[in-house]
Amino acid sequence: MFNNIGVSGLVLILAIALIVFGPSKLPQLGRAFGDTLREFRNSTRNIIEDNERDPLIENEGKKPL
Repeated sequence: MFNNIGVSGLVLILAIALIVFGPSKLPQLGRAFGDTLREFRNSTRNIIEDNERDPLIENEGKKPL
């Protein structure tokens, strides 16, 4: 997704974020973004594990072949 940004693009994005949000808000925003990504990753991992443990839930209501 971010393979084509490059160093100069990343510096530009960080500079704009610094101007828009200020230096006091950037650590809070980074922490909130990291927490959100961690929660999303854990949720998707739990959904995948639940589907692997109980595949009959997906086939509920379908007639067997």
